[in-house]
Amino acid sequence: MGILYVVGTPIGNLEDISRRALQTLRRVDLIATENPAHTQKLLARYDIGTPMTRYTDAYERKKRERLQMVLAALERGDVALVSEAGMPGLSDPGYELLQTAVERGVSIVTLPGPTAVTAALSVSGFPVERYVFVGFLPRREKARRNLLKSVRHVPYPVVAYESPHRLLNTLRDIQAMLGERELSVSGELTKLYEQTRRGTANELLLHFQAHPPRGEFVLIIGGQDR
Repeated sequence: MGILYVVGTPIGNLEDISRRALQTLRRVDLIATENPAHTQKLLARYDIGTPMTRYTDAYERKKRERLQMVLAALERGDVALVSEAGMPGLSDPGYELLQTAVERGVSIVTLPGPTAVTAALSVSGFPVERYVFVGFLPRREKARRNLLKSVRHVPYPVVAYESPHRLLNTLRDIQAMLGERELSVSGELTKLYEQTRRGTANELLLHFQAHPPRGEFVLIIGGQDR
């Protein structure tokens, strides 16, 4: 049985990858990736020719087939698991492969890398000895508002991912459910147009109405006592 390496990859800037990660991607027998086209850009940048396979799919039957193919590859050699960006398994379909590998007793080794969560927290200005991460916010307004209501009294920063086309509605929901809470909103982290804006939901709403959001965002909501 081979080893499953969980490899952190850049969240934007391709220079943000460790030497150990590159060595591992060159050495393993197979790279299991969420998005082969995206991963190929990284491999091409560093002249890595290791075979790739996609480990997930929108269709359940196809997804199971892909998962079994990766598990079969682990019977023969080492596999590197990579996400589209950041660390596999964090708000990412890679957790299903990891869960199955754990159940089967596969040796798993992590190669830490950047994540949008920690990058955004580091520039938020909030105290982050503790924080709550809720992943991607629900698409539907009712579910999103229910989640926001559930964290209303959390005394620590609450971190969430949000897409550009839902950001304005989410800021309205935060205003409605949490009031004038301090926020930090980071987008395009490590990329050319990286930005972090801070303020209340209403202040940020006015900004993004005037400057349409682009790219994925990390929302950080200040704790209740802040």
